[in-house]
Amino acid sequence: MTIRRRSWRGAGAFAAAAVVGLAGGVLSASPAAAHTPTWAVTCSDVTLNLTAYSGDATNEVTVSVVGGDDLLATTQFGRDFSTKAPLQLPKHDKELTVRLVVKAGDDDKYSVDDTKTAPVCEDDTPSPTPTEATPSETPSTEPPASETPAPSKTPTEAAPAPAEPSSSGPDLAETGSSSATPVIGGAAAAVLLAGGGILWSVRKRRTAQH
Repeated sequence: MTIRRRSWRGAGAFAAAAVVGLAGGVLSASPAAAHTPTWAVTCSDVTLNLTAYSGDATNEVTVSVVGGDDLLATTQFGRDFSTKAPLQLPKHDKELTVRLVVKAGDDDKYSVDDTKTAPVCEDDTPSPTPTEATPSETPSTEPPASETPAPSKTPTEAAPAPAEPSSSGPDLAETGSSSATPVIGGAAAAVLLAGGGILWSVRKRRTAQH
């Protein structure tokens, strides 16, 4: 009987040790599965899922762009937190660094401070600005140097028309021929004839008196 009691006691003690060891293993394994921050970053947005945090403590989370604005201002949460809609990143033509900060209220060793890179989206890449075509040569209105322009003919001056005599000017002296010459000649002939007649009649009277 004594042997049997001892064997039962030994078996009970072994079982108790096994239970304690199993409980210790569960307790030691539970922190590894707790405080799980999961987040992803794309070229346009950020998704966040925090699980298995302490519901008895006040936890905080912040998401921001390094050197830029906050995508998620400091927010308090309990056991779990997740973004109902992705956090939108600003349009960018170069890579952005996104920072996640989680402060665990139960123990600071569960806090997280992590960064990820957001690549450039293809739609955000600026298209090259078209350059205006520069004309190779500036058009010139001057004739080429090799061509000598023909000398232009100087118009000859027209000879001045002879000036017409002015009616108001003095009369020119009459020359040998004039329109009054026949009249003068006729008058002289008449005077001569009259003188000859008078002379003839005088002579005739004198002859008759003698």
